[in-house]
Amino acid sequence: MLGNLGRLLGLRSSITRRLVHTERKIRVNGSDLNIVESGSGEQSLLLMPGALGSAWTDFKPQIEQLPKLLPGHTIIAWDPPGYGKSVPPQRKFGLEFFREDAQAAVDLMKALERPRFSILGWSDGGITALIVAGRHAEAVDRLAIWGAGAYLNAEEVKALKNIRDVAKWSPRMREPMEQVYGVERFPQLWAEWVDAACAFYDQRDGDFCRSEVEQIKAPTFILHGKKDPMIAAEHIPWLRERLSHAKYHEFPEGKHNIHLRYAEEFNKLVADFFNKKD
Repeated sequence: MLGNLGRLLGLRSSITRRLVHTERKIRVNGSDLNIVESGSGEQSLLLMPGALGSAWTDFKPQIEQLPKLLPGHTIIAWDPPGYGKSVPPQRKFGLEFFREDAQAAVDLMKALERPRFSILGWSDGGITALIVAGRHAEAVDRLAIWGAGAYLNAEEVKALKNIRDVAKWSPRMREPMEQVYGVERFPQLWAEWVDAACAFYDQRDGDFCRSEVEQIKAPTFILHGKKDPMIAAEHIPWLRERLSHAKYHEFPEGKHNIHLRYAEEFNKLVADFFNKKD
């Protein structure tokens, strides 16, 4: 009986450690940035969300599960400036918004007194992660990305323009973002993002971070959903050619959100990578 009680208490303690998190705002460059922290390890892992994304919309399974798999890490998921609960400021786009997010991320981690950290970056967050790793090599320990490319091609521009009007989306696709930004603000913000992304193609040959990729020194893990409709297939060989020592894993049936659709497998893969000491 006592043995069973001990096991139950141990299980409850394990679940509590895994699920407990704190959410707070950190003052960075005059803005209050919202973060969610879980785990209590000395090493740091920053989770960087996709377009218009936030800690909870993009990384709930990682916030809840990674502390158990990465006991030596503190997991930090942020809402980039102007996204999620990091409002104000109102989100500003332009040809420098990825690099501005990258600098804000570095400044956030300095404010947390965690100036060296690893990154888990999805989609837009993967682009920002590549910039951080290229421009701030001294700050980045390890890097894992998926759903991201270093540039935008003509087919991707066409696809983005086709989904610019969120009124054409299904309610299931719209509602999570409407809950965060409101029914009126979400369509505006999404249209601003699409226009900003397309401006890279019109004014910079689609270049998000080609030069930064060439400067990356951190061990890198590229994950990919083979059926991802959001990025062109050409991005994966392009990245692997320039990050020749990168680890690679493909989900044959995976689309854009492999970390949500295959959360348990995904989390184990990235935890194994971040737990390495080399």
